[in-house]
Amino acid sequence: MKLLFNKYLFSSLILIFFFLGVWVLAPDSTPDFPVISQKLKGVCWVGSRQALQGGELESLATTGANSISQTPFGWQADPGKPEIRWALENDRMWWGESAIGLKTTLDSAKSHQISSMLKPHLWVRGAWPGEVEMSSEQDWQQWFGLYRKFIVDYARLAEKSEMPFFCIGTELEKTSHRTQDWRKIISAVREVYSGKITYAANFTEYEQIQFWSELDFIGIQGYFPLSEKKKPTKRELINAWKTPISNIEAVVNQFQKPVIFTEIGYCNTEDAAKEPWVWPNERHASKLSESSQALCYEAFFDAVWTKEWLAGVYFWKWYPEGKGRDPDFSPQGLQAEKVMRTYFSQP
Repeated sequence: MKLLFNKYLFSSLILIFFFLGVWVLAPDSTPDFPVISQKLKGVCWVGSRQALQGGELESLATTGANSISQTPFGWQADPGKPEIRWALENDRMWWGESAIGLKTTLDSAKSHQISSMLKPHLWVRGAWPGEVEMSSEQDWQQWFGLYRKFIVDYARLAEKSEMPFFCIGTELEKTSHRTQDWRKIISAVREVYSGKITYAANFTEYEQIQFWSELDFIGIQGYFPLSEKKKPTKRELINAWKTPISNIEAVVNQFQKPVIFTEIGYCNTEDAAKEPWVWPNERHASKLSESSQALCYEAFFDAVWTKEWLAGVYFWKWYPEGKGRDPDFSPQGLQAEKVMRTYFSQP
């Protein structure tokens, strides 16, 4: 009897230790969506004034990139007025932002096994999209009606062109609290487009959005400030990612959706990590520094790139004809391009 009791006790202890081991080894909060096997290794492609001459996508392909985002524009004269105008084709558009230019670029990219995301932006005169905000319910309804027509026009173009990814909006931070209006837009896009869709939320916005469940990806414009220092170390930059990563993972676990960094980028200046969103035109007092830009790239790849919830990244930005000014966000021809190439070329 004692022997039998000890046998059962031993077996029970084995089972207890087994399940404890499983619990300890299992992640605390593993999302239910499938792990992404092939990340999107992307750049934000700048639409050119003139038609492509040939070889532009081949040059990009040598970096290991497998995706680009393309950006046509709608125009809003005043961030507080419900007026949006757009055209898929007209004589005044840059070729690379026209319907024919977008399709030609897509076809060229396809020939190099590079996919495309269509990512229309609103160009707001004297402001940025995050300032778009109406002052009355009537104006809100008019603005969303116009925006829905604008974005559905481009969704149809994306479907006709067989683009696999589509972004329904970018950095419209003061509109995204209107969840039901955005759900109507998502539904309208789904009616005409069969690919995967996201919304490009500003890094100060993504945690407040409640319609992620209706989309395929959580899209983040990842311009998180990383350091006040002019010359932070890579370890300091990696440590600075801890809070954004923790916040992103909370949203991932809430909505069970993978993340795409729809944009991320750094200027080639000493203060690259301080306020990454600041436009190059406002950085002329900053000292140029390839190494600071490259270090920010390295910190991103070391801290974020291997996360299972990360489906891909698009670096801002890439010129078909090559970088032509300083300071600038583009990594082309700089140390940052070498960093990108190293990580993008890995399996």
